[in-house]
Amino acid sequence: MVPHLVTALTGPINELEQRVLDSMPAIERWFRLEWMEHTPPFYSAVDIRNAGFKLAPVDTNLFPGGWNNLTKEMLPLAVQAAQAAIEKICPEARNLLVIPENNAKNSTFYLANVAQMVRIFHMAGLNVRVGSIDPAIKSPKKIELPHGDTVTLEPVVRTKRRLGLKNFDPCTILLNNALSAGTPGILEDLHEQYLLPPLHAGWSVRRKSNHLHSYEELSKRFGKLLGIDPWLINPIYARADGVDLAEGRGLDVLTSHVDAVLTKVRRKYKEYGINEKPFVVVKGQSGAEGPRVLTVRDAKEVEGLAGKVRAAAARPAGAREPGEIIVQEGVLTNERVHNGVAEPVVYMMDRYVVGGFYRVHADSAPDENLKLPGASFVPLAFSESAHLPQPGAKPGASAPNRFYMYGVVGRLAMVAASYEMEATDPDAEVYE
Repeated sequence: MVPHLVTALTGPINELEQRVLDSMPAIERWFRLEWMEHTPPFYSAVDIRNAGFKLAPVDTNLFPGGWNNLTKEMLPLAVQAAQAAIEKICPEARNLLVIPENNAKNSTFYLANVAQMVRIFHMAGLNVRVGSIDPAIKSPKKIELPHGDTVTLEPVVRTKRRLGLKNFDPCTILLNNALSAGTPGILEDLHEQYLLPPLHAGWSVRRKSNHLHSYEELSKRFGKLLGIDPWLINPIYARADGVDLAEGRGLDVLTSHVDAVLTKVRRKYKEYGINEKPFVVVKGQSGAEGPRVLTVRDAKEVEGLAGKVRAAAARPAGAREPGEIIVQEGVLTNERVHNGVAEPVVYMMDRYVVGGFYRVHADSAPDENLKLPGASFVPLAFSESAHLPQPGAKPGASAPNRFYMYGVVGRLAMVAASYEMEATDPDAEVYE
């Protein structure tokens, strides 16, 4: 179910990991039953933090933009998953239109991701072209990339009910645009084509608290299945409303939420005998804020956050409005790659884990956000060992396929995303 990969942590298998490996048949059955009832996101990427005593997702992306970080060896898995996903949605599919982010032409790194997606879907048996909804793209623009790839951005053509390119009519449109600036009208009312992911997966609608709520409920059920405390796979969180850090408003509300979450985490650390200093991360409800994800170790630090945000030129990117802040338990990372602090990122398509990589930052601490300028990406390699982890083996005795555990947590976040999408679907059928 999950590729066998070489991971940065090679120490003995801990108790949580052993429980997951021993429960493999029950876990796989649980996922199969979930996918009988729910539709997985078309593709997703989950950032995971492994503190040793705790393993949890800290961010779920429904418009993953790092496909170029997957190695060539992972491509067959991605192609197979793409074939399965397309077959399920539109078996007669012939043409696929990929819609990238609007500022795509300015980033060769991002375009390398687009080129990799084109490659994957072409190998899955589709004619693939890239159509930009960026008003600046008025004619086809061919862009040469550093490693010999090229991407041609073409202006989209909208008719009354369909979207395509000149002389190219797709049955399926793949969005790789997170819609942080809102939903453009050109993508609305496309009733004759499949739009993947749907518009309500974009940041103009999506809210992190909805996802965290879905994940929390699932972690309780999953914890019961494994016989573990759900906290071991779920970060505590709170939602603070009426807060505007840029203007310094609502700091008392934020302080009380930070204090409450830190108190709960301290209680858990005491229960498990963990001698680490708890921390929380403060982030916006929507968008991929990157540098504006702030680490807070004490409620007294909240006053100083307003100045930090003002200095960083105001509001998180993609936030529709002030007043929506998430306070989330911070999860330490035990992983190191080339002496830099690292966190695994799991890539999935349809219901399948297709690979992953490490996000590494040499200048960050284990309790800090790694989505910062200067981060690098290290592909995970497939394990050369033919030995799979043996259920029941003593910790450290079998090959520690840690990526299985990461794949379980990644898929759990993916199930949460499917619940979240169902709850926010504007076209959902309501049964009284």
